[in-house]
Amino acid sequence: MAAEGRRASGRGRGQQQRSRTRQRDETGLIPVLAKAVRDVEISVQRGRPEATRFQVVALLVREERQRLKSTPDLTEPQRAAELKRLDGIATILAQTAAREPALFGLLGEEAVETDATRHLRRQLLAAAGREPEPEVEKPEPTEAQAARTERQVVPTSVARAQLMTPFMVPDFSAAPPRAETRRLIGWDLISPLLNSFEHPAPGVSSCMELPEARPVGVLPAGLTLMDHQSRLVASVVDGHRTFLLADEPGLGKTAQSLLAAQAAEAYPLLVVVPNVVKTNWAREAQRWTPGRSVSVVHGDGQDVDGFADIIVLNYEILDRHVGWIGDHGFRGMIVDEAHFIKNKKSQRSQHVLEIADRVRQRVANPLMMALTGTPLINDVEDFLTIWQFLGWITERSPRPRLMAALEETGMTPADFGFYPAARQAVVDQGIVRRRKVDVAADIPARRIADLPVELDDAEGRSIRAAERELALRLMKRYDSAIEARKEHRAKIGGTEVEGIDHELVRRVAGWEVADGDESTTGDNVFSMVRRIGRAKAGLAADYAAQLARSAGKVVFFAKHIDVMDAAGEVFDKRGIRYTEIRGDQSSTARTKAIDAFVNEPEVQVIVCSLTAAGVGVNLQVASDVVLAELSWTDAEQTQAIDRVHRIGQTEPVTAWRVIAAQTLDSRIAELIDSKAGLAAVALDGASADELTSTVDVRLEALVSLLTDALEKRESAALSF
Repeated sequence: MAAEGRRASGRGRGQQQRSRTRQRDETGLIPVLAKAVRDVEISVQRGRPEATRFQVVALLVREERQRLKSTPDLTEPQRAAELKRLDGIATILAQTAAREPALFGLLGEEAVETDATRHLRRQLLAAAGREPEPEVEKPEPTEAQAARTERQVVPTSVARAQLMTPFMVPDFSAAPPRAETRRLIGWDLISPLLNSFEHPAPGVSSCMELPEARPVGVLPAGLTLMDHQSRLVASVVDGHRTFLLADEPGLGKTAQSLLAAQAAEAYPLLVVVPNVVKTNWAREAQRWTPGRSVSVVHGDGQDVDGFADIIVLNYEILDRHVGWIGDHGFRGMIVDEAHFIKNKKSQRSQHVLEIADRVRQRVANPLMMALTGTPLINDVEDFLTIWQFLGWITERSPRPRLMAALEETGMTPADFGFYPAARQAVVDQGIVRRRKVDVAADIPARRIADLPVELDDAEGRSIRAAERELALRLMKRYDSAIEARKEHRAKIGGTEVEGIDHELVRRVAGWEVADGDESTTGDNVFSMVRRIGRAKAGLAADYAAQLARSAGKVVFFAKHIDVMDAAGEVFDKRGIRYTEIRGDQSSTARTKAIDAFVNEPEVQVIVCSLTAAGVGVNLQVASDVVLAELSWTDAEQTQAIDRVHRIGQTEPVTAWRVIAAQTLDSRIAELIDSKAGLAAVALDGASADELTSTVDVRLEALVSLLTDALEKRESAALSF
């Protein structure tokens, strides 16, 4: 009996001990984490990874492990048992992350804890019976932050687009492998990386190795790629996704990046650009990727198409749109003139970096491209923000892909050979730099590139209103002629012309030209073109300043003194040294201005009058020309370009013709080009001005303006 009592007593104590063990197993933080990690595992299996829950569980496992190792309240067997349970949770985390490699990025030091992360952390701690950390009271927003919040907009079309789930499906299918960092742990690597570019070995390449040129899909009819362009797109086809494309201006960076986006299927695609090239980007997108829809954001973006494949906006309005952009599901981002973000403290740089990080949170390996002919403006640290935008580094250290490349060197910054190897590791991340002289065989010796600009200010609106008034005046004159002719034919008999009488249109335009020659008041075609020239002067000079920074010396042509003066003001503000050739200069002053431009490296721009410097001037020290105002003839335009494209020129020449979109300017540009083409065909190389004259172009511009106005009126009448 006594023995049975002892056995019963032992069984009772064993049951009590097991009961206490089960109670301990079911209470505290570990069972809460076990349930949470199972939820994460299930969500990944279903294809909807709960990244926030994964991050919180991983952080709490790490903290609980440290607590268990340091607490004195546990016996060694108890501590070992608890750590074993944590290892089980960690194993599930590792298996889950193996299914979704992008989750590994949430474990690094650079991983950001969001408000959602902190909220879930408090919830899990409360469920475990622990006192959650008090919520950190957010400071009152600064005036700048409040102003930004107040300026934020969400265009209606964008709101509708974001309700469509296909835009919002994350893509973690191409997550980069996590680097096993060993040798370089604890080293400051950013400074050595910068030093490797500040003091490179002579002749070392600044361009990653690219595949050989090959066909890269179907191009639009009439378009071809040059070999250097094809090689970059081929690299994208092969899987590369980040590029600092630093080709010199005139080598087709826009086309390369648009075709790269097409090769990577990086849609929707966000393109952030300076205002002066916003319209040109939209036009080039339609030209190179005609199967993709393009929408340009102006102001608050109420006209933007939120469903477009490519959305283009300028730096100046980025602050209003950064909120919805981050949630839109972009799979690629291009930043043009990326040296604009070199100052990390500037708002536009912070907005660009914020958007880039939010793109990477949704897409593991998005297409990210920084385009600039000037990767360095002042010193080597200008690289940092661009590298951060591309996802190569954080503020403090290389990201995993670059870190893995640095580990593969087998060296540390203490080794002399580390610096050239580290530089090459960064170049291989995607630096592509070609000069005109390097690819001279690919590109024509002389070409004209049109640069459409939007006149969005009050002057632009006034010009468009004046053009409408001019069209109305022409229509009124046309209608009066029609009525007079009807009365005459009613008296003498005869049939009336059906539709638009194009012969009469030309006669009315001729009357307007004749009146314009005699009139000194009102808006005629001459005064309209002059107003347009003044309105786009600042934009043209701004682009010339960008060229001067990136490509070297620039020749800037204008027709009117006030346009030259406006350009000079822009260059002064930008810190660009320039000289001038004007019609009222003495021969001594003219020679001095030319010598300064040709011989002094710090003189970056020469501002020239089309009439005063169009002939008899040698400026082949430059290879870029900006035509701020249109000539009336192709011959005058050609003579200006030939100040640079002449014997002694060693590089291909690009003339950037600045055209005010949706104005008379664009009509005149088309007419000049068509007249030049006719001249080439008819005369087989004869001077273009043998077929075209100032009067011809003015006349044809007015004919085009009046014909369009009459056709619109007819179309409107038929719709009723």
